[in-house]
Amino acid sequence: MLLIVPGMMSGCATHKVPEKKTPHSVTPRAKPAVKNPGGYYRVRKGDSLYSIAWRAGLDYRTLARWNGLKSPYTIYPGQRIRLSPPKVSKTSPAAKGTNAKKPASPDRSVANRPGRSRPAPPTKNSSGKKPGKAVAKGSLHWQWPVRGRLLSRFASNDAAKGGIKIAGRKGQKIVAAEAGQVVYVGSGLIGYGKLIIIKHNNKYLSAYGHNSRLRVKEGERVSRGQHISDMGVTNQGVPLLYFEIRRYGKPVDPLKYLPR
Repeated sequence: MLLIVPGMMSGCATHKVPEKKTPHSVTPRAKPAVKNPGGYYRVRKGDSLYSIAWRAGLDYRTLARWNGLKSPYTIYPGQRIRLSPPKVSKTSPAAKGTNAKKPASPDRSVANRPGRSRPAPPTKNSSGKKPGKAVAKGSLHWQWPVRGRLLSRFASNDAAKGGIKIAGRKGQKIVAAEAGQVVYVGSGLIGYGKLIIIKHNNKYLSAYGHNSRLRVKEGERVSRGQHISDMGVTNQGVPLLYFEIRRYGKPVDPLKYLPR
């Protein structure tokens, strides 16, 4: 009996059907905010070093160093840009760039457009808050870029929430949150619509997405509160501004920088 009973118990246990969870009870893991993509990127017309760095979640200076680029970071369509640090050989010096041959000097008339791709040289050869009192953060004094209701907040563990969304009306005035230089204007970054990126200093960049009319050009210096664009709509037809601040290439919570 002592031998039979345990066997019967174990036999019953093997027929026990485990409880199944419905698909709705499964919680998906949050995706990391930004990953270093590695490999190379082939420059397309309209790209700039800043837009490539923004897309990759990297600091533009790091990207420039990996590729041996000097300010104003001139790049060309078709050029390969390294997105990860070059391997350093013990017997040879570190590579200074990805191109063996340096292209001919670009047209000086576009030299003031920092980091923008140029045509390849001939061969021979981007809470209901009100713009108000600026908030100091280091040497910067941030203000709200538009008046409107806060639709979504920053989330460090979600790449789709690297900034905030502010509701408004189509055509509403968008202003620069701080003074700086426009380093990208375009629609080459998927998910941002017509995008403006402003460089404020060596640490901070800010981005303004889903614009309709763009009122600034690359290379232009803008002041805090200057009218830079008009609000547009998303692919779903929702009028809003997507606003993002990056520190050393990484997204930070704009609400920690903007006035309460």
